[in-house]
Amino acid sequence: MPTESDQPTRQRVAQSILVNGPSTAAALAERLRLTPAAVRRHLDQLLADGAVEQRDPRPVGSRGRGRPAKVFALTEHGRDLFDQQYDDLATEALRFLAETGGAEAVKAFADRRATFIERRFPEVQAAHPEASPAQVLAMVFSDEGYAAAVRELPVVGEQLCQQHCPVSHVAHEFPQLCEAETEAISRVLGTHVQRLATIAHGDGVCTTCIPDAGINKKEQVS
Repeated sequence: MPTESDQPTRQRVAQSILVNGPSTAAALAERLRLTPAAVRRHLDQLLADGAVEQRDPRPVGSRGRGRPAKVFALTEHGRDLFDQQYDDLATEALRFLAETGGAEAVKAFADRRATFIERRFPEVQAAHPEASPAQVLAMVFSDEGYAAAVRELPVVGEQLCQQHCPVSHVAHEFPQLCEAETEAISRVLGTHVQRLATIAHGDGVCTTCIPDAGINKKEQVS
């Protein structure tokens, strides 16, 4: 049986998967400076609790000999452990807003909520002049509980990846929240961006494609 002293470490294991995405036991052990045996013990309990699941790793390059190590990913139940409280209340409030004010009222609320992006972007950018615009966005979103990071893409630009969405349950019913965030990202960057996936719609991570600035200028000229 797990003890209370196990819980903080188990939360660290789950938090590491949340922030860094699906991970092998070896990667978790190295990242958290724990022994592989300790990590596996916590993973076994998280599996038993339904908080994580095992997956086959995505193929990258040529596969060598031997069976690739399984990766561990958070389940919807596992994400629930990190979600903000009162999701049901927030959903009910938006339903009431939709019934009394219509779709425009919901959109106005979503737009107002997304103002944190445009409000925080300039000050974070000023504090981190060495960071790219996408990296600044990742900092802004991470401060709001989205566990965001940037992935560079060959030729086309970058992807803003959000491993966690604190409003995913509400956004599942009211996608206007996701749409307002995407529009705000476009405004602060001054370029069109595209949402490729969202946690609210069942994807493992929210991903937004941010085109390279040079490519965007070429498209405008042509």
